[in-house]
Amino acid sequence: MTAFNLSKLAMAAAMAVLAGQAVAQSAVNPPQSVVANTTEKRVIVVSLEDHKLALVEDGQVKKVYSVAVGKPSTPSPVGTFTIERRVMNPVYHHDGRTVLPGPGNPVGTRWMGLSVRGYGIHGTNEPRSIGKAASHGCIRMSKTDLEELYALVNVGDTVELVGQRNEQTAHLFGGGQKPATVAVEEPVVTAQIDPTTTAPLDEPVARIAVGGTW
Repeated sequence: MTAFNLSKLAMAAAMAVLAGQAVAQSAVNPPQSVVANTTEKRVIVVSLEDHKLALVEDGQVKKVYSVAVGKPSTPSPVGTFTIERRVMNPVYHHDGRTVLPGPGNPVGTRWMGLSVRGYGIHGTNEPRSIGKAASHGCIRMSKTDLEELYALVNVGDTVELVGQRNEQTAHLFGGGQKPATVAVEEPVVTAQIDPTTTAPLDEPVARIAVGGTW
């Protein structure tokens, strides 16, 4: 056999070895695009004792917000729920009174309705209530925080409302002294998405009707 043929055989053998190494390496370390397609789990955790809300994605805290929660006479529900509806610039209705989107709207510029009827995460026309036990059961946020959170969450996301401080909330919000509870008395009215509306999700104007809590 000539030297030329021996050289060709040696080159072919070397290429086969390299190809086998590449396949093995690919199996151990899959392409980055495959890893990047993993779906993140998003959870909103609200500590009713701490008056705070945390947005958690894939186990990592993305943002913590100060919120208003239900006062003792009208407490927020406790449990695990989901976001069922998102509404931008809701029109508020109560006892024949209509409040258009604007500074005076009791639920602010955004409504994120929960799977427990009549309760949601929304804004307020009483910004001084933020950080207190002051609502009729809903979770209130300041306008800036509300609109930021609204853009980060979707229908179907999990919402955990935790009544008593536990290991999870201590980890998220710290285990410091319990904040003072300040009740803000307001007329006992409640709010929910009007079931008669035909407005689709995220339509610029959607109706809010009294009947749940706000």
